[in-house]
Amino acid sequence: MKAMIFAAGLGTRLKPLTDHTPKALVPVAGRPMLEHVILKLKEAGFTELVINIHHFGEQILDFLKANQDFGLTIHISDERKMLLDTGGGIKKAATFFTGTEPFLVHNVDILSNADLKEVYEFHRKSRNLATLLVSPRKTSRYLLFDADNRLKGWIHKDTLQTKPEGLVYEPGKYREYAFSGIHVISPELFHYMEGEQWTGKFPIMDFYLQNCRQLLLGGCVKEDLQLIDIGKPDTLARAEEFLQH
Repeated sequence: MKAMIFAAGLGTRLKPLTDHTPKALVPVAGRPMLEHVILKLKEAGFTELVINIHHFGEQILDFLKANQDFGLTIHISDERKMLLDTGGGIKKAATFFTGTEPFLVHNVDILSNADLKEVYEFHRKSRNLATLLVSPRKTSRYLLFDADNRLKGWIHKDTLQTKPEGLVYEPGKYREYAFSGIHVISPELFHYMEGEQWTGKFPIMDFYLQNCRQLLLGGCVKEDLQLIDIGKPDTLARAEEFLQH
């Protein structure tokens, strides 16, 4: 099984910790964020990883080499010349994901109790081109799904801004879930990224929301998902508690 880890972020929310260190190597409970995610993927049965790098990327290369790639096959998608955001990062890595085998995408700054193999198998058994792991946790921004958990749009509850353009939000019409930063993609999705709009730097969520009317993009709902965004200083301490349980 294949997976991609987003490790190229600047980590601006974690300054000054990221002034001389990439966000992916900021320690949580004595281990870098990246190590926690790699080991979680390895435990779930993933054997081949793609890791994108940008900010202090050479430190990540040295870290992987020092740990002998944790016994996995690890490819590097080098974004040191230009940070491509999530969508551009996935598209740049497309050459590593040929054929029909789906791949899981995982943010480096997310810790969760998700069963990653279960999410991967859920996608494989579906007809989705992409499956987003979601939960009912409280947030200001929700993805909107129909009764079949097919992605239909997005809403910002504070501003009532909606996407895609023209979406009219009606309370009770949609199932509202928060995105986890974990999703599974079938390589067939790359066929729909060939337009000029999807070149260079772009967020994957923009792509999903602009294409959810014509592409089968689904949600995998985990009601009891426990998730911590460790990309913020105030959550680092909570993350250490989370890892000890």
